[in-house]
Amino acid sequence: MSRVYSTEQGRICPGCDQPVTSCRCKAQQAVPSGDGIVRISRETKGRKGKGVTLASGVPLTDEALKSLAKNLRQKLSTGGSVKDGIMEFQGDQRQALKALLEKEGYKVKLAGG
Repeated sequence: MSRVYSTEQGRICPGCDQPVTSCRCKAQQAVPSGDGIVRISRETKGRKGKGVTLASGVPLTDEALKSLAKNLRQKLSTGGSVKDGIMEFQGDQRQALKALLEKEGYKVKLAGG
């Protein structure tokens, strides 16, 4: 089967063969499956001794997770990022993060030591 390329609609999404502006692939992103419990831990490994707080298991899509992380960073007044579905916050923010996530309606557990 051969494709005919046209410049009328601009770039075409390879997943759904629709114009990128009306792509259906992004709308159908699946929510990660899990047990529904957000686990908060602290880690220093690979960070030259600097501690970060990790929050994993949040059942949200990538865009919603980035939005939640931005909101939490502002409330915690700290930096951080989202990598591979895990939110990272600078410093030891476990107790404050647990309170904020419970207020948002998530079931939260502190993991690790």
